Amino acid sequence: MNQLERLLAELSQQKLQNQTRRHFLMDCVTKMGGLAMAPLLFGCEPGNPKKPAGLNLSERDLNPLAPLPPPFAPKAKSIIYLHMAGAPSQLELFDYKPELVKYDGKDCPASLLEGRQFAFIRGVPSILGPQAKFAQHGESGAWVSDYLPHFSTVVDEVSFLKAVHTDQFNHGPAQLFMQTGSPRLGRPSIGSWVTYGLGTENQNLPGFVVLTSGGKTPDAGKSVWGSGFLPSVYQGVQCRSKGDPVLYLQDPEGMTRNMRKSVIEAINAANEESFQDFGDPETLARINQYEMAYRMQIEVPEVMNINDEPESIHELYGTKPGEESFANNCLLARKLVEKGVRFVQLYDWGWDTHGTAKDVSVDFGLRNKCRELDRPVTALLLDLKQRGLLEETLVVWGGEFGRTPMQENREGKVQGWKGRDHHGEAFTMWMAGGGIKKGASYGITDDFGFSGVDERVSVHDIHATILDRMGFNHEEFTYDFQGRPFRLTDVEGQLIQSILA
Repeated sequence: MNQLERLLAELSQQKLQNQTRRHFLMDCVTKMGGLAMAPLLFGCEPGNPKKPAGLNLSERDLNPLAPLPPPFAPKAKSIIYLHMAGAPSQLELFDYKPELVKYDGKDCPASLLEGRQFAFIRGVPSILGPQAKFAQHGESGAWVSDYLPHFSTVVDEVSFLKAVHTDQFNHGPAQLFMQTGSPRLGRPSIGSWVTYGLGTENQNLPGFVVLTSGGKTPDAGKSVWGSGFLPSVYQGVQCRSKGDPVLYLQDPEGMTRNMRKSVIEAINAANEESFQDFGDPETLARINQYEMAYRMQIEVPEVMNINDEPESIHELYGTKPGEESFANNCLLARKLVEKGVRFVQLYDWGWDTHGTAKDVSVDFGLRNKCRELDRPVTALLLDLKQRGLLEETLVVWGGEFGRTPMQENREGKVQGWKGRDHHGEAFTMWMAGGGIKKGASYGITDDFGFSGVDERVSVHDIHATILDRMGFNHEEFTYDFQGRPFRLTDVEGQLIQSILA
């Protein structure tokens, strides 16, 4: 040991001898604090996935959309999720409440207002009776209003969830919560989770396709089909039902397909070098996205073309080629799952019915929106069934929350049209096909349809059930990010056993 080493050893020994218990505890606190802060300070790099079942990580990196078997036998191979952005009123569609007729126009009971928070209701509102006429339909005797005459003929194919609840009552956070399991930005959408876990059967099409209608995207924006902390290759690909299905799908004038292939090969060669240097998984995602875009040029124009469908199908759905409509999107959803797309998400905007104008009322606006929805949704179920696809396709329908049983007051500004405020205590969703029990109804609300009193289900319960039908245990299906495993259902969620076939 040289002189410098001896000196350092003596100083270290002297420091230990002079250290009091107080110094020791202070050192522990600062060092433990550093350990706790490390994941926060250095945990912003891309997450690391757990090894997907059936394929090692290196192979998955090279082809992140390669089809994978789920951990256990699935009941469904694909999902069509119909989200009604704006939140339709369950009290005009599926949750019949005779007591609302009896108390229509009377002051709302104080018990429904005390300690409650509403988006717009101020003062003491009046109870609003159902604006639709209800009747029971099918062997199941399901209550459906006259707003949905076509859908009433297929109620024996679906399971209703009558007491869904959420703690979000503004559109953006509620839509994020319904689609990502969190009301805050940054989490992967359910379509991204499913595509990450299963890949896609058709390598010439995206695993997750998004179709919008109603003239606007949801209030929460494109984050509702984003991939969050998952690699971006798993985010939804938005397609259009009018014009080119994907922007820049066609080769520019003067560029041949072979020239485009050469350009993509050159770009991807540079990306591969970048990946070898830095190991960023997003680089591999970029490579796959270029290659997918090239392959999509052949298959997308064909699958997104409804012109060649027989007249009987157009009559069934009420479709009109060349238009951008919810009906066209329903037909495209069938074509996409038929071609092996894993997750098809339809967003239809315009279901917000505050009653502040004619088009946003539950007595006029909602009835008109139902005319746009009724026929194509019914056709979708019938068409899937006649092709033998309904048993392997899970169809989900719903909004981000429900509507109140009282009329929205808006401080006396309502001009004759009737409307309801946002409401998360109880609303209705339904599922069909893909291992879901037929003709079932689960959940009971009180006499006013205000709160669930039995068999309540949460957003996390719905997500757990969807993942289960696709072959996943929602508690074990995770992705490591920023130092901990994340899952779609966070730390909650239970299977809705009563609607499982």
